[in-house]
Amino acid sequence: MELHNAAEDIVLSQINEIFNTLERNKDVEKLCTCDQCRMDTACYVLNRTTPHYIVSNRGVARAEQETIEKQQKEADITTLIYEGISRVNHNQRPNFTHSAHGATGAGSHLPVYNIPTIVGRLFDGANFAPISGVKVELYRNGDLVIMKDGNWQNPYHLVHNTEGTFTFWPNPVPAESANSHKVFEFTVRVESPDFETLNHFFKIPVISDIDAAGTFSLARTVKLPDLYLFPPGGDEDDNLL
Repeated sequence: MELHNAAEDIVLSQINEIFNTLERNKDVEKLCTCDQCRMDTACYVLNRTTPHYIVSNRGVARAEQETIEKQQKEADITTLIYEGISRVNHNQRPNFTHSAHGATGAGSHLPVYNIPTIVGRLFDGANFAPISGVKVELYRNGDLVIMKDGNWQNPYHLVHNTEGTFTFWPNPVPAESANSHKVFEFTVRVESPDFETLNHFFKIPVISDIDAAGTFSLARTVKLPDLYLFPPGGDEDDNLL
């Protein structure tokens, strides 16, 4: 069974139509219409729109028949889109060039190892409080791991409101063929003048796919055990997953 949010179709369709109109009218000099700004606008709108989930073709047919309600919803969504465009363009992501417009996601059509997202939490070993104000780095073969895109940073800088949680989504690794098995070894490293350096080693077994994953999924997530930092001279917990 597959759930589908029909509201997402309406939002994405209207966003592309509005952004394409902005491009045709040469409004790109004032407003950015790149893929990242489109997706940020979509996220803004969908977080403020009531979802409409369907699970079958009967649900699709019923959704199409609700014409009046759909028209009102589209009008409300259009208002939210223009509001989102304004907010996104005043707070553009600094990790993107904001110049390319094309297919978002993978689309390489080449076999790859899709590394799952990696999630962990970092605590102060002296008082068990969540850590903030430090950077967490992900390494493989001695090098910083390249992330999927600019929405995922490495190093990851911990701030107070994340409660010690850090996340990584490594870029897919090319494979010779689909359904190949490989074990990837990673190291999470934390260096801070206030704590002993932490190196946490772990492994992730991956089966290659025929194409790179284009969307993030909680179903494909590796959760690390809680990690602890200790003052200089304290204990350091190096674990192997």
